[in-house]
Amino acid sequence: MAFDEGLAERVREIMAAEAGMYERKMFGGIGWMVHGNLAVGIIGEDLMVRVGPDAYEAALAKPHARVMDFTGKGLKNLVYVAPEGVKTKRALVAWIKRGTDFVHTLPRKG
Repeated sequence: MAFDEGLAERVREIMAAEAGMYERKMFGGIGWMVHGNLAVGIIGEDLMVRVGPDAYEAALAKPHARVMDFTGKGLKNLVYVAPEGVKTKRALVAWIKRGTDFVHTLPRKG
């Protein structure tokens, strides 16, 4: 599965300043890891954001967000955000911040 390269470039620009960040191909798309934990990714045209279980329902209530059901079963830590939800830099930064804020609460891997 291909992923939106334009969105990937926008995410790279924002994630560049994040310490411990690296990219990794996953789920047929691309993900950005912070200290070994997935923060955000892109699958197709959608941004995938790891919000964690406590922020999951609030994230789903945001416009253009939906359950990440890549496996056919919803994952309670991750949401998809449709392209309409990340059209502006401000909106994209806000979603990326949700992902990075959550992974900073996790133990570092590797």
